[in-house]
Amino acid sequence: MATTSYPLLQTINDPADVRKLSRADLKVLATELRGFVLESVSQTGGHLSSNLGTVELTVALHHVFNTPEDRLVWDVGHQTYPHKILTGRRDRMHTLRQLGGISGFPQRAESPYDTFGTAHSSTSISAALGMAMAAKRKGEDRYAVAIIGDGAMTAGMAFEALNNGGVTDANLLVILNDNDMSISPPVGALNRYLAQLMSGQFYAAAKNVGKTVLRPVPPLLELAKRFEQQAKGMVVPATLFEKFGFNYIGPIDGHDLDSLIPTLENIKGLKGPQFLHVVTKKGQGYKLAEADPVAYHGPGKFDPAVGLVKSTAAPKQTFTQVFGQWLCDMAAQDGRLVGITPAMREGSGMVEFEKRFPDRYYDVGIAEQHAVTFAAGMACEGVKPVVAIYSTFLQRAYDQLIHDVALQNLPVVFALDRAGLVGADGATHAGAYDIPFVRCIPNMSMACPADERECRQLLSTAFEQDHPVAVRYPRGSGAGVAPLASLEGLPFGKGEIRRERLATDDLAAPRVAILAFGTLLYPALQAAESLNATVVNMRWAKPLDVDLLLQVASQHDALVTVEEGAIMGGAGSAVTEALNVAGITLPVLQLGLPDVFIEHGDPAKLLALQGLDADGIQQAITRRFFTTAEG
Repeated sequence: MATTSYPLLQTINDPADVRKLSRADLKVLATELRGFVLESVSQTGGHLSSNLGTVELTVALHHVFNTPEDRLVWDVGHQTYPHKILTGRRDRMHTLRQLGGISGFPQRAESPYDTFGTAHSSTSISAALGMAMAAKRKGEDRYAVAIIGDGAMTAGMAFEALNNGGVTDANLLVILNDNDMSISPPVGALNRYLAQLMSGQFYAAAKNVGKTVLRPVPPLLELAKRFEQQAKGMVVPATLFEKFGFNYIGPIDGHDLDSLIPTLENIKGLKGPQFLHVVTKKGQGYKLAEADPVAYHGPGKFDPAVGLVKSTAAPKQTFTQVFGQWLCDMAAQDGRLVGITPAMREGSGMVEFEKRFPDRYYDVGIAEQHAVTFAAGMACEGVKPVVAIYSTFLQRAYDQLIHDVALQNLPVVFALDRAGLVGADGATHAGAYDIPFVRCIPNMSMACPADERECRQLLSTAFEQDHPVAVRYPRGSGAGVAPLASLEGLPFGKGEIRRERLATDDLAAPRVAILAFGTLLYPALQAAESLNATVVNMRWAKPLDVDLLLQVASQHDALVTVEEGAIMGGAGSAVTEALNVAGITLPVLQLGLPDVFIEHGDPAKLLALQGLDADGIQQAITRRFFTTAEG
């Protein structure tokens, strides 16, 4: 990437260089940084709106605080591109979210300035408080700063941390980056409160009167403080955050360095828990992103001069779209259905459902635990909830899945989007663990559709059941098998033989059957052609089709299980357990995701590196069974 347009930014190799700049130069730096972010993301794809909105805040934080000695913890973390650029990674931004490149989120192994790895929401205050208390325990004089958005602030964990932090004397600063937008529009009483507080310009003006009028007269500084308290009490009696024990400051303009820097400098001189409310705009400085921050939340490559252009080619239907259409169709057929999302309306494909069935659509905010128990409560009353949630985010509600849904055997459908590897978002978002953590729970079932058609069918099957069922499907599109228009399901807990092994005269060749769970059925079918192997589309990780399994086991010398999920405790483990119960001793090769966190990169390349493409499956089977037979 050519950087000739960013002369000042090119001189910044770490935050120490930022701290040397004058206020005027900092404004120039912010302008160049915003331009560099826009140019960089347009060439790699990635998160854009959120990063354009945090440019001045990032510059101000690194100018005022002695990073990395002072700790910055960025909540969620997809707004940290300016932070990465200023902390020595400018020349690696062209590798962003690519295999072997830098992560799209803070990552401790990547830089000492990434003090805490984030990607899931609402963790920053807890982590920063832990750092602040550790510093106090060790006798170290430094600040810990948590930067959290208004959407992330709605989650219970954020309030748990505030509740704890407000009764400590930790040098903790919580910065509420209030841009009035999470990925989906923020919802709930807290957001309404923040909007009212923010719009109360008299409060902000009244608070500043004391400082403006009395600052030139040093003996009256104490009077200024008293006036501020009186103004605060008159206009916003006992703000929420002060009740938690924090010293509340703001709201201030998060794009105005002349406000940000003096405020942060003053806060740095204070002791104890502080709360700074800054107001920013997503997409700031790029009109197209300002106008449509959702579209520019995570765009692919594009021309900044033109903006996002819709392709004229007919794209393959994604699994998310299949789910969204199924949800609308099933809702039209069954009035009991309701759709629930924890702030992922767009990502989970529920935009059309909200339009058509607004009184049956529930966005509960970034609150996965609440979403699951909320669904359980509705199910108790005869409603049929469908919880649309990413596989990685259901991890956050595991106790509720067990205690509130499964233990009471409530008929909740979990539509698990982003199952398996997710590509550029990397390990934090990978849906690698849902089969193991679901199949070990009594009363729970897990369906693994092989393609778009089966996804729609198995969602219908799940909805028909009177117990909790999860349906897992990957990001993007699959084999391109068009769904049927009907809402008929497939037999519950039953698989099918998709390819029969051909009889041969080669008695030495092992008879191998590949048992595929999910979309890896198709590379398994390709591998089977050269191996002359049987291929079984298992469809269900739980209940396992034991009758079909035992039938196949009796006719083959070896079995291979294939799944885009963790091998440990996964569907392959279910197969070996069933064989053990039946007293059958048969070699089983389990192919899936290994016991490591897999980095970001192109999904197809990542699968190939794990040996889960057609060539990898063929080679693994050949090494295990055919080489021995030939040798």
